Amino acid sequence: MSRDRKIVPLNKEEIMKMRVVCKLAARTLENIAKYVRVGVTTSELDQIVEDFTKTNGASSAPLGYHGFPKSICTSVNSIVCHGVPDQRILKSGDIINVDVTPMKDGFFGDCSASYIVGEVSDVARAIVQTAEIARDKGIEAIVPGATTGDIGFAIDKFVTRKGYTAVKEIGGHGIGRIFHEDPFVPSYGKRGRGDLLVPWHCITVEPMINEGSASVKEFDIPGSTVKYYETSDGKLSAQFEHTILVTETGYEILTLP
Repeated sequence: MSRDRKIVPLNKEEIMKMRVVCKLAARTLENIAKYVRVGVTTSELDQIVEDFTKTNGASSAPLGYHGFPKSICTSVNSIVCHGVPDQRILKSGDIINVDVTPMKDGFFGDCSASYIVGEVSDVARAIVQTAEIARDKGIEAIVPGATTGDIGFAIDKFVTRKGYTAVKEIGGHGIGRIFHEDPFVPSYGKRGRGDLLVPWHCITVEPMINEGSASVKEFDIPGSTVKYYETSDGKLSAQFEHTILVTETGYEILTLP
C-alpha cells in the first residue's frame, strides 16, 4: 500500500484560490456547452474557451503544456482523451468530451464533460450517461480514511455491471499548485489499496469509460510530449471529471457551476 507520498495539504488561503479557479473552470464548461452543436469545428470551441478564459483574468493551462498546442482537449467518439482541436466539424451522432483547465493566481481548476451532438444512437447516449454516473460513484467513495483504490473500485464495479470497461492506463491526479501531481487516481482498484487520501488536498476524479475493450492505442501529438489516446477497437469512449477537495469529513466538489 502506497502511503508514503509527500503530499502537502493546502492552507486556507490556497483553498480559497482553488475554489475561485475551479468555479471558473465550471463556468467555462457551462459556457462552451452552448456551442457544442452540429457544424462547429473543435478548433472553434478551443477559441471560444480561450477568449472566455482570458476575459476572466486567467490563462489556459493546457496551452503549451509539454508542447500541447491548444487551450482545451476535444475528444470525439473513439478518442479517449487529449484530443487536439482542429478543423474537424462535429456532425449529428457524435459524442465529444471537452476538457478545460484554467489557471489563475498560481492554481489550477480541472473539469470535463461529454456532450451529445444532434441526434445520437441509444448506444452513444447510454455511454455518456454511464460515464457521468461513474464519476459520481467514484466521488462518493471519498470518505475519511479512504484510498485511491476505494475510488477505483467504486467506479469499476458500477461500469462493469453496466457492461462497459474502465480505462486503466489513464486516470485522475492530484492538482492545486501544480497541474498534475500525486496521487494517481485510477478508475479500477481494490478497496483499501493505493494512496491514502490527504485531507485539504485536491484530486480529480475522471473515469474514462469504453463501450468495448478497456485497452487503448497511443498516438503522438506533433511538437509535444503529450500523447492522445483512442480505443483499440474503434468503439466509443466517454468521460466526466470534477476537481475535488478532500476534507476531514469527506469531500467538496469544487468544479460545480
